[in-house]
Amino acid sequence: MLPDKETAEQMLVEAEKRNPGPWGDHSRTVAECAEKIAAQAGLDSGKAYIVGLLHDIGRREGVTNFRHIIDGYHYLNGQGYNEAAKICLTHSFCIPDIHMHIGTCDLTGEEYQETVRLLSECEYDDYDRLIQLCDSIALPQGPVDLATRMGDVKRRYGHYPEAKWQKNFELKEYFDRKTGNDVYKIVGAKLEGGDKPCQEQSL
Repeated sequence: MLPDKETAEQMLVEAEKRNPGPWGDHSRTVAECAEKIAAQAGLDSGKAYIVGLLHDIGRREGVTNFRHIIDGYHYLNGQGYNEAAKICLTHSFCIPDIHMHIGTCDLTGEEYQETVRLLSECEYDDYDRLIQLCDSIALPQGPVDLATRMGDVKRRYGHYPEAKWQKNFELKEYFDRKTGNDVYKIVGAKLEGGDKPCQEQSL
């Protein structure tokens, strides 16, 4: 199940009041990009918008790192929104391996094991893949190319797994094919860092 668009938007507003920050506008960028790409990829653009809007809703609990993934998963499941809850879990893992997470692991041992188990049980669909891609091109100010967004993450956290970097470019190629168009053109991305996987090595 999913909330309707108005409910999802209100959930985000309320979450921002609890924990203000640029993550809210980042979520809106993800949602808008997902909606536009879905409309050309044969997906439900309304669903894409909602799950994109709520992918980081776990940040409502405060300034956390890894924890926002499992917090969002539990929060939305508790509301009965299992489809959106799944995206909270999968959006950070274009490769379903917990070691692909970037940043501090602020989970308890039990929560860590729960996340490992949940990831192993997930079967990714095109909504998981779409939000993974959109999360990787979305800044609070709007969409940018992959190299710019991932380079920003690498500068802030000190690293970006090469396998994850390459996988994000594969996701872009996948949705370029599904839409028959360049995803950057669909979302109006600002191109700054180029569009070559090998650029990761120079950042």
